[in-house]
Amino acid sequence: MSFADLGLSDELLRAVGDTGYTEPTPIQASAIPPVLMMRDIIGIAQTGTGKTASFVLPMIDILAHGRSRARMPRSLILEPTRELAAQVAENFEKYGKYHKLSMALLIGGVQMGDQVKALEKGVDVLIATPGRLMDLFQRGKILLTGCSMLVIDEADRMLDMGFIPDIEEICTKLPAQRQTLLFSATMPPPIKKLADRFLSNPKTIEVARPASTNINITQWLVPTKGPAFEKRETLRRLLSQEEVRTAIVFCNRKTTVRELNKSLKSHGLASGEIHGDMEQPQRLAELERFKKGDINILVASDVAARGLDIKGVSHVFNFDAPWHPDDYVHRIGRTGRGGATGVAYTLVGPDDAENIENIEKLTGQTIARLDALPDAPAREERGSRRRERTRPAAEAPRPEPVAAEPRRERTPERKRRDEPRRDAGSRHDDRRRDEAPRYRDDRDDTPDTNGGWNGPVPDFLSVKLTS
Repeated sequence: MSFADLGLSDELLRAVGDTGYTEPTPIQASAIPPVLMMRDIIGIAQTGTGKTASFVLPMIDILAHGRSRARMPRSLILEPTRELAAQVAENFEKYGKYHKLSMALLIGGVQMGDQVKALEKGVDVLIATPGRLMDLFQRGKILLTGCSMLVIDEADRMLDMGFIPDIEEICTKLPAQRQTLLFSATMPPPIKKLADRFLSNPKTIEVARPASTNINITQWLVPTKGPAFEKRETLRRLLSQEEVRTAIVFCNRKTTVRELNKSLKSHGLASGEIHGDMEQPQRLAELERFKKGDINILVASDVAARGLDIKGVSHVFNFDAPWHPDDYVHRIGRTGRGGATGVAYTLVGPDDAENIENIEKLTGQTIARLDALPDAPAREERGSRRRERTRPAAEAPRPEPVAAEPRRERTPERKRRDEPRRDAGSRHDDRRRDEAPRYRDDRDDTPDTNGGWNGPVPDFLSVKLTS
């Protein structure tokens, strides 16, 4: 089957051809025709199977006819993270280049001014994260009554991030007569309840069992003893393999992301980091560096686990076993995309047994254990410098003898001048020491002219005895 068999317009087929794609993926082949027929859709598929194009392509053809009005978007796409929203926007620019559709991107971490200006001009496609959309809606900057098409992407991630109440409120602001598309890699009960409430007679498209992993990804569990420095050493040995071209390393905590990236850099590896505490321009800049090849290792929190489509990622490493088993499916799905093969390693310490058990229970498969690590990488130059600093004293070069200065007698004035300065922590003691010299300096050191008495002389002392 080709894209031409799906009923897409000639302009859209031309844009798809420019990207080099010739055959649709299973989710695209199954979802595009019913979407063009204006059916509500529930799409369930493994991550990395092309879900984004399965709704972007038919939306472009559906919206090709019509006119947008100020502050009233014609369609709405909800994404859980800024990176996913920006990626969907890139897809619209790529596939819609032969159409004259306007688009606006509403995400946090950037100024509202330009976003409000775009809304006032009118947009055909509004791509937003729930938080920023609700903020602008409450400010009266946007109206949703003209939105005839809604896409809820990565619905299970929305659930994990606590966005379901926001999505329910947004759905109540939209027209009742609309087309709704819901896509997710998994279908937990709260998402099923959401679909039952807001979708009308949806067509369910399931191209893989929920929570199943990509068969093109080879998975390994790597036992570690637990301490952080041993896990970092194990990770470096895995990264040293020749077949590791580009890799994403996932951590559970933002602090671990920062510490691990710093450690990898100190060992000469070209790594970068991305996590939720970074400003949006920084996050996008790091992703761009990774895509361009300026760095080949990206240390990330789960902000990068869902939906990011970065071509050519050969390996995924779970430095921490994820707390939520669904996150494992999404993390390793950053490799093996678009029919390519990939490898995923998960470092497992003594405290990770329960997490791994939940992952294997969810995916219905037992992950193979790696019996032996690859050979350790060659020691870096910094290691040899460290050995130089710590070699035995017998090997260390002895300092040249220095001729002793002739000893000079230290006067009290010089003794005070030569005393070392004390730190601020001993200020109280210094004050007591300084008081004594001041007392001595205030003494009257003038010569004794009264036979040892420095005060006034009483009259009886001046009486002279006469014989």
